[in-house]
Amino acid sequence: MGQRARVACFAVFLIVVFGCLSGCGDDEPFVRVDLSRREELAARPPREAVTYAYLPQYSHAVSYERHRQLLEYLRRETGLPLRQIFPDTFDEHIEMVKRGEIDISFSNPFVYIQLARDGARAFARIVEPDGRPFFRGQIICRSDNRSIHTLQDCRGKRWIAVDPNSAGGYLFPLGLFLERGLRVDDFSQIAFAPGPGGKQEKVVLSVHSGTYDLGSIRKGTLDILADKVDLSKIRVLAETRDYPGWVYAARRGLDPEVVRKVREAMFALDPARPDDERILTIAGMRGIVPAADHDYDEVRALVRRLDDNGSSPGEVR
Repeated sequence: MGQRARVACFAVFLIVVFGCLSGCGDDEPFVRVDLSRREELAARPPREAVTYAYLPQYSHAVSYERHRQLLEYLRRETGLPLRQIFPDTFDEHIEMVKRGEIDISFSNPFVYIQLARDGARAFARIVEPDGRPFFRGQIICRSDNRSIHTLQDCRGKRWIAVDPNSAGGYLFPLGLFLERGLRVDDFSQIAFAPGPGGKQEKVVLSVHSGTYDLGSIRKGTLDILADKVDLSKIRVLAETRDYPGWVYAARRGLDPEVVRKVREAMFALDPARPDDERILTIAGMRGIVPAADHDYDEVRALVRRLDDNGSSPGEVR
């Protein structure tokens, strides 16, 4: 390094040093820190959330929007820190309830009877928009499909269902086909809508596009898709019989006081009151009424009948 460069570097050093010293004036207060003294601050632990999950038959966005105001109401009325969570698949929902990660499950009756085997218990069920605590499945095809006019015409066709654990979107239609003499082997293909979420919508879109000859969905799905799909291209071929409606269940071991508060707040919703009516309508229901485990015995009977005839609900071809 040359003489001139060394002088320049030394000058810069002096400027920095004197600049720092000039910032330490005599009138700056002197603070002594005693590191031998410590004060323990006790942090208040956050309240553990009560988790609530809607079986992902629709997309997460639809699930959130349908139940957002209901959750806000329940938080306000119960004082509980309720939090909606979003399983990606039906199987994940089931496993999360079993592991205790979902406290309050809102599911179809077929999923419920599986949860009940691990100790979950029904405490409420919904009243459908038509005013009854029952719902049904639908079998659909394209309206211009000239090869399908009756259920018998579905023999040898490609069927897309919602999920092996879907009640209205698979189990109930499977039972209807069995009543009409069709078994799983009578279809050229049975496929299930891919996840995560949005499975009901995907069945309708798959039939609409002609990818599959027929599809099965829960009644009410077409109403949700009215602004997204040209429903004139879809024909409802058949509907199943009524089965008990979607059910609220508490996981095994959930504090009974939590269940009591949630149940009472749900039962207090009155569609005659405008604010309550809005909450219920957005959630796709007319009301919430008491339920018990034995209400779903007829769904268990349907599963046994399908098993006896070699058409287990979880079977896929």
